[in-house]
Amino acid sequence: MPALLEVESLRAGYGPVAVLHGLDFAVPEGEIVVLLGANGAGKTTTLRALSGMISATGNVRMGGKSILGLTADRVCGLGIAHVPQGRGTFNELTVEENLDAGAYLRTDKAEVKRDIANWCEVFPVLGQRVQQRAGSLSGGEQQMLAVARALMSRPRLLLLDEPSLGLAPLVTRSLFERLTEFNRTSGTTMLVVEQNANLALGIAQSAYVLEAGTIALSGPAADLSADDSVRRAYLGF
Repeated sequence: MPALLEVESLRAGYGPVAVLHGLDFAVPEGEIVVLLGANGAGKTTTLRALSGMISATGNVRMGGKSILGLTADRVCGLGIAHVPQGRGTFNELTVEENLDAGAYLRTDKAEVKRDIANWCEVFPVLGQRVQQRAGSLSGGEQQMLAVARALMSRPRLLLLDEPSLGLAPLVTRSLFERLTEFNRTSGTTMLVVEQNANLALGIAQSAYVLEAGTIALSGPAADLSADDSVRRAYLGF
């Protein structure tokens, strides 16, 4: 498959602290790709750089168009949606209002309403709590809302930062099953940062392992998962 996202020599950090030291990777259209690595490896920084949340240097192309240096709202307008670590739901807004906020760049209001209804069917708990404030939801429910809100923009590329963080194993598995099914039916490309390497490799076609801001390893997800030496050295299972 051709690459939807192409990243070359990506460097980023915070003030004088350099975190990424020249990353090169690609995300093929329609696939799920995972970024793995220990805490501090640069996974979250990578997603923030791609979505325009922090400044970065290098070359990043989305569908052949250079996007590095664009503001976060312009990046979103080009078809990239970001589910940040910690979910980032608007706690004082209802579930419905959060979903509507995810479509703020869209003008097809009738379709927006249909999409809200659709995501309330995909995640039935959201439908049951559609008029409830997001801050009163459980952690798993808030994560489902954060994912659905991001998908309300109908992105070509979905960036997910630690979607399993703080969730019970059963809730995590259910969320990943829904993501896999949505990728299969819609063809939406996904770049997933995840510490649960075993689970992440199970849904992905390919993977990159970050170590201290550089790519230490890459390859088909199935190959990395099956290699005992790789699992022990990099993946912790």
